[in-house]
Amino acid sequence: MVTGEDVTYEPVSVKDVLAEMKDTAELLIDLSYSAVLLGSDEIAEEVLALEERMDVLHLRARMSLLMAARNPEDAEALAPVLGVVGAAEKISDAAGDIAKVVIEDIGLPAAMRATLPEAVETLVRATVEADSAYADRTLADLNLETATGVRIIAIRRSGEWLLNPTAETTLRSGDVLLARGPEDGIAEVYAETTGEGYEPPEPHESHIDDLERAVDSIVLMKNMSELAVDLAYGAILFDSQDVAEEVLELEAEVDALQSRFEAWTLQAAGRVDDPIALRGLVHLARSTEVISDAALEISEGVLRGLGTHPVVEAAIEASDEVIVRETVSPDSDLDGATLGDREVKTRTGMRVIAVRRPSTHPTGKHSTDWELSPGPETAIDAGDVVIAKGTRSGAERLRELAGGD
Repeated sequence: MVTGEDVTYEPVSVKDVLAEMKDTAELLIDLSYSAVLLGSDEIAEEVLALEERMDVLHLRARMSLLMAARNPEDAEALAPVLGVVGAAEKISDAAGDIAKVVIEDIGLPAAMRATLPEAVETLVRATVEADSAYADRTLADLNLETATGVRIIAIRRSGEWLLNPTAETTLRSGDVLLARGPEDGIAEVYAETTGEGYEPPEPHESHIDDLERAVDSIVLMKNMSELAVDLAYGAILFDSQDVAEEVLELEAEVDALQSRFEAWTLQAAGRVDDPIALRGLVHLARSTEVISDAALEISEGVLRGLGTHPVVEAAIEASDEVIVRETVSPDSDLDGATLGDREVKTRTGMRVIAVRRPSTHPTGKHSTDWELSPGPETAIDAGDVVIAKGTRSGAERLRELAGGD
């Protein structure tokens, strides 16, 4: 998206810009699919506003990186950083295209909104009313995550975004909160914030098999693309070629899913009353595939042996949601238990995105070492490496569970 804001060069911290771009890109993915799920023009408009912000960040990052390259060695070191910057911008553009499906009423079958709740943790937009019990209180005082399971992921205040609200952040009357969590917790937080009841979207079902397959393939593409983005940032944070190769495999699988999606959508078009209503599905699939491509671009420097530039590593460590890697110690709380047994997500707020196990395959094949998108039934043993994403406080709680120092 092209905006009317003038952007001129000014000295900025590349680390801070990269951290904000990462946080913004990840928030945009959440918001764009939530806009589709809720059919919400308001959330879709928030996506477009953030996309404009990302355009400015993108230009400032490129200017700063160009100023920093003074010789071939600098260019070689900074090339992967430019790739990370460009990839975040692509994710932003893709999220904007998803939002336009809602704003421009391009059309989505009801089955899409029936299936997405399984893939999207409930996200709501709520404005703090003057008489709200939350007004003029800090997030630490409210302790929402512990009490309700809901996390405030962003705040818009007087037109400015706060993407990294901390425990010391005070909520004010008129703040627009973006909150994510389980539906019952969301209902409680929404009511306390706005004084109104929360109404979840009505479920719908489709009885056309090909359409159901097309919708399911988009949901799977979304999940795999989000995982690819998480793993891509993990690959550059840990400078891990193994993790980067998992991103490459995920991107190839998303491409294959898109091909199957196209076939199922074309078959379904002959069975629905209004084939034009499927246009939104096509837009969603195309944008989701772009996100997976962007994930591959993020990890490309690691794949090509260029390593991770220190400024990118510092930016990821400074970002809103951190990615951590914890090795499970013998006799720790996690050793010999499942993620569900120990209620890892509930107790820590961290989302485990992958588990790497010590290689036991006689050929030492890479594919046997990783479990991607582990669920509550996933068993964890001593020596396993858990890669998870969440808040810094949650990371500390996960470290305690894993028995880390």
